[in-house]
Amino acid sequence: MELLQGRIRDYAWGSRTAIAELQGRAVPSAGPEAELWLGAHPGGPATVDRDGNPVSLTELLVAEPVHWLGERLVGRFGTRLPFLLKVLAADAPLSLQAHPDAEQARAGYAADTGRVNYVDPYHKPELLVALSEFEALCGFRDPAESAAAIAAFGVPALEPVVAALRTGPEGLREAVRLLLSWPAAERAGLVADVLAAEVAGPDAGLARALAVDYPADPGVVVALLLHHVRLAPGEAIWMPAGNLHAYLRGTGVEIMAASDNVLRGGLTPKRVDEDELLRVLRFEVLDEPVVRPEPVAAGVVTWLVPVDDFALHRVEVAPGGPAARLDLPGPRVVLCRAGEITVADGVGTVTLAAGQAAIGTAAGGPLVLDGAGEAFVATSGLR
Repeated sequence: MELLQGRIRDYAWGSRTAIAELQGRAVPSAGPEAELWLGAHPGGPATVDRDGNPVSLTELLVAEPVHWLGERLVGRFGTRLPFLLKVLAADAPLSLQAHPDAEQARAGYAADTGRVNYVDPYHKPELLVALSEFEALCGFRDPAESAAAIAAFGVPALEPVVAALRTGPEGLREAVRLLLSWPAAERAGLVADVLAAEVAGPDAGLARALAVDYPADPGVVVALLLHHVRLAPGEAIWMPAGNLHAYLRGTGVEIMAASDNVLRGGLTPKRVDEDELLRVLRFEVLDEPVVRPEPVAAGVVTWLVPVDDFALHRVEVAPGGPAARLDLPGPRVVLCRAGEITVADGVGTVTLAAGQAAIGTAAGGPLVLDGAGEAFVATSGLR
């Protein structure tokens, strides 16, 4: 194991306290800090020290792929780390978005020579584990519930949307299409009519909160088609390909396939491609968006997901207690979330304080974690 230096991304929706507090830096930070990236994604690769100089993890993987990744991982994913571990800290809503599946990503990347929608040929399923109370929109809920919520506003212009939703799941596509294609000149009026309705309840509160930042965005209404969840620390949301979602507020550890393919559907000043989003969305009800931790061993839990790009474990060790041993395939990225934890893999040993991370190659043996604190361990999902 050796220390890994992550990259902080300063997106406007980021917190000025959460990541700084995690790393023990002064609060508030100079600007928003949205994500801490711990991986080899070319958009922000982490670094390791080589003779006093920071060297990109991406460069090391390309130079010595089998050493770092192992033959099995190279055979499955090539000379790249297939997962990206992040700390995500949102003080404002992220865009409504979805990601393509693997086949859609390959085809989209081949056809999109201008790299407008597809910047790589990979899918991007993702799992987010809450560190604080975390609020999110994720996956379509029962269309009957959405129809009732939107009808309660009494906005005549939305009657076709309500009618489509009342036909059941098969009407979801038409409802979304109607909202995404709303005439630009009428969007501010639509949101104003929704806000003017004397309606109480969670849906009305959500619409009003989103309209503060997006007063002319029909995504305010699209949001009402989705599950609105509040995660307790330790609970997670799993977002497979094609599920519309948006993170609203909170801090979490996120692990995803290492891709940057994002198709947006609103709540953003960025480009929205309605046609391509409609093509990749799964117009089906997501029955249960929340994933709860599954115990693996004393002090160790995981969140089960059906992909081989990544897996995530949380480890808690106590002073005087037994060390935790994880026989997980390399490479492994370890993030200390709290306390002080020593991590060994038979090749090297590092001691991590809160906010620090380490990486070990495929050549390492089982991980042994000791000390007093909490850590997250990211690996591939290959077993």
